[in-house]
Amino acid sequence: MSKRADKLSVKYHKEKDIFAKELSNFAPTLEKFIVLNGDWTVKGFVDVFGNVYTISQDTKVISKLLELHLFPHFLGFADSIGCSLELARYQNYYPDMTFINKKNSEIKFAVDLKTTYTNEKRPGFCNGFTLGSHGEYFINRESAKNIQYPYNEYCGHFCLGIIYSRAILTAGFETRGYSVSELESIPSVINGFTFFAAEKWKIASDKSGSGNTSNIGGIKNIADILSGNGVFAKAGEEVFDDYWTNFGKIQIETKDGERKKMNTFDEYIAYRNLSADIKNVTSQSRSSKVKPQ
Repeated sequence: MSKRADKLSVKYHKEKDIFAKELSNFAPTLEKFIVLNGDWTVKGFVDVFGNVYTISQDTKVISKLLELHLFPHFLGFADSIGCSLELARYQNYYPDMTFINKKNSEIKFAVDLKTTYTNEKRPGFCNGFTLGSHGEYFINRESAKNIQYPYNEYCGHFCLGIIYSRAILTAGFETRGYSVSELESIPSVINGFTFFAAEKWKIASDKSGSGNTSNIGGIKNIADILSGNGVFAKAGEEVFDDYWTNFGKIQIETKDGERKKMNTFDEYIAYRNLSADIKNVTSQSRSSKVKPQ
């Protein structure tokens, strides 16, 4: 962690705690704006002729529509806690939202909106989500590359998440046409929502979130997500920062005498000569040997 980031974290720790509490209280209230009888209130796209075109269950489509559906409510939340709200200036920028204290612009909080769906084959688990890059702006915390403000100008980094279930739909659902008068009879493509807010380090795993790209992966056990019981929950944010700053970069020696890149928290603990007690035992790690049904 950079010296400036550490100073901001210490200097504004009370403000950070207050923001964390406010965001956690706010997250569940979003349900009333977008959910009716357990179903999503968005049914499709409407044209000027009153035709309704249904939504597919494509995760990118659903994620973007949820963002658009919720952003007006984030504006109201920001104002209620004395903050202005800035959205990411470009699509690939981190974070989705920057909350800036109106009285002291040095107090900024990063909030990423994350959506994922439940894993039908593993009850209690979700499909997972990423928690931002561990690349340039994460390593060089003065960098302005692909980030609204340099990483060390934020007093805290948060995730506001939505976990939903995909509805079971009939064949041909996506190709059928509807009119506005039939709006209430159109099936919702998703339902069963759970809203949560957490500091991103508390729900992080020690695995990359998206193949070969430099994204931090999140834990997938829903109970652990809701309780902030991630891999680094016991170790703390500084260890999380150090681990992901060096992920895939530090060379370690295997039992066979070969060299490999460090990519597990166990390897990190051994390399840094840290106590094994800092490793958090998550529900996900306890179930890792259980094969999906």
